[in-house]
Amino acid sequence: MKELLLLRHAKSDRKADVSDIERPLKKRGKRDAQNIGVWLKTQHLIPAVILSSPATRAIETVKIIYEELHIDGLVIQEDSRLYATGIEQLKMVLASCPETIQRVLLVGHNPELEELLTYLVGEKALPDREKLLPTSALVHLSFDCPWADLHSDCAQLLSITYAKSLLQE
Repeated sequence: MKELLLLRHAKSDRKADVSDIERPLKKRGKRDAQNIGVWLKTQHLIPAVILSSPATRAIETVKIIYEELHIDGLVIQEDSRLYATGIEQLKMVLASCPETIQRVLLVGHNPELEELLTYLVGEKALPDREKLLPTSALVHLSFDCPWADLHSDCAQLLSITYAKSLLQE
C-alpha cells in the first residue's frame, strides 16, 4: 500500500503587501505548521519525500514541518505545477514519483487539494463540512495502485486532521 498525505499550507498573512505567491505565514500559521509537524512525528507518518508548491506560505509550512520531523535526508521538492493549477497537474506531479516511494507529503492549495481529495476517494467518503480543508488541514490516504495510475475512487480516506483540533489535545 502507498500513502499520500495532502496538506493545505498554513494560515498566511493576507494583509502583507506582496503578490499572492509571496504571501508569508501569519504567527498562527507558524504555530499550526509546528503542531502538524509534531503530530506527524508522533503518529510515525514520516514521508519519504515532500512535494511543495513554490508559494512562500507553502515553503514556510514545509520548512517548519521538516524541522519538527528531524529526519536527515528527507527530500523536499518544490514544483511550480503545485501552484494555481488543476488536479491533472497535481496527478502529473505524483505520477513522477518513483514506485519505490511509499509515502508522499504534498503541500499545496485549495481548491485543487479538495478537488484531488474528492476525485481520489469519492464524495460519499468525505465528511459533510462546508470547508473541507481549511489551512493546515492534513489528509491521510492509502491506495494500492502505482503513482502513475491514480484514478477516481482509488484511495481510502484514513483521516483528516485539523490543526485547531490538535490544540485541544
